[in-house]
Amino acid sequence: MLRRANELERYKVRATDGEIGDVDEFYFDDATWTLRYLVVETGSWLLKRRVLVAPESFGPPDWPVREFPVDLTREQVKDSPTIEMDKPVSRQHEMAYRAYYGWPAYWLSPGIGYPGVIVAEQFRPETKEKPDTAVEEGDPQLRSSRAVTGYHIEARDGDVGHVEDFLIDDQTWAIRYIVIDTHDWLPGKHVLLGPEWVATIDWAASKVRVDLERDQIKSAPGFDASAAVSREYEEALHAHYGKRPYWMTAPHV
Repeated sequence: MLRRANELERYKVRATDGEIGDVDEFYFDDATWTLRYLVVETGSWLLKRRVLVAPESFGPPDWPVREFPVDLTREQVKDSPTIEMDKPVSRQHEMAYRAYYGWPAYWLSPGIGYPGVIVAEQFRPETKEKPDTAVEEGDPQLRSSRAVTGYHIEARDGDVGHVEDFLIDDQTWAIRYIVIDTHDWLPGKHVLLGPEWVATIDWAASKVRVDLERDQIKSAPGFDASAAVSREYEEALHAHYGKRPYWMTAPHV
């Protein structure tokens, strides 16, 4: 099922021996647009420290009560390496963090997601980095969902709106769609765009460029946030854009 990223915020994260805190945002990698970490605000028990929790540690989420159970203890979280959340999370920090918890290095097995799940191959678009956030070649950058929300979307022939939300597959934790608010151009309409349809991302200018025409986006099936996304709707969406569906290229999704 596809879940709205905004709805995951404030979910409780529960360790084996008690509550850790609330989901504040999430980090995804810009190579596969896959969720890599929940950013958890721990609250007063850990001086409101923000920590990372990877889906590798998730038990089955309890959707009705809005809770993520994780196979960790509060003591493990308390003693985990400190991550400076106001700075980009480097691969070096990830390595230390994952070594501490015993999580696998996902970047060593391209195309492999979480246990038993195969995700689509990398489709990182051309990017332009801010001078102070550039990373070494081959070192994918983790991106903040909160920072990318609000980015402008530009078609081949002009602006179409801005990023409002993301739809995340709750089995693979891949971002399947970017929710676009077109209210400055098409009042009241929201549309979905697949991240693999992104041509370039200018991180410095906070702009995402897609290889589509404005008229294609204007006539696309609208997105209703109050309704579940059906496979029938997805098929119509991909057919409209002439795109190959992700479920035909990524097994087990």
